[in-house]
Amino acid sequence: MPDPVGRRIEAPPSITQLAADAVRKMILSGELRPGDRVVENQIAGALGVSKPPLREALRVLEQEGLVVRSPRRGVVVTPLTLHDVYEIVTLRHDLERLAVDLGVPCHAPERIERCRTAYEALHRAAEAGDAAAVTERGFAFHVAVVGLAGHRRLEEAYRSLALQLHLCMAMNRRARSTHETLAGDARRHRRILELVEAGDPAAVHEELAHHGDRSFLLEADQVFPGTSPESLAWLDDVRRNPG
Repeated sequence: MPDPVGRRIEAPPSITQLAADAVRKMILSGELRPGDRVVENQIAGALGVSKPPLREALRVLEQEGLVVRSPRRGVVVTPLTLHDVYEIVTLRHDLERLAVDLGVPCHAPERIERCRTAYEALHRAAEAGDAAAVTERGFAFHVAVVGLAGHRRLEEAYRSLALQLHLCMAMNRRARSTHETLAGDARRHRRILELVEAGDPAAVHEELAHHGDRSFLLEADQVFPGTSPESLAWLDDVRRNPG
């Protein structure tokens, strides 16, 4: 008997899966931004699918937290307020700083190799011209950097920001697309990897502080509703020191 291992035929993706992938890509590339309506007629026409599988696809994305249903507006990309963004970005930076303090220089070769593997995946996505994949692979790279600390609870705390960070990173990629290619995005991350490999925590901190991940904030008060005194004071500081 021939060995059947490795010969299993996988079922092709359904129309619902393909539609979910396409809309997810629109969100993670920044084409659809937080708070934007997902207009069924327009999306169905653009994708060349009927409404029933698109509605199923939107339910999938709703379960993932990428979209929500609003009584008056229908399906919208999960909204963020300026105060939300303030909390997400400041917490992200503090978690990354703590991870670098604990994990660089790193004496566990497998953790550095994890960063290298994550970077290579990001580099391939950039070469393929896939902006949504660059967002996803960029997040995975930063998770790997946080993982240098070997601190499970710290990495779990960082991963808990995944959905919100994906949305912010997608908007940042869109904001930078006018002056930075996907290859340029990858090069910024390559620099972080090189400094991690060199074992220089101060240099990693400096690079992360000027990583270019806050470009989308320069006009944030015009994009995001729901301000607060804390978020406005923070945004003013970001504009003075954009990084």
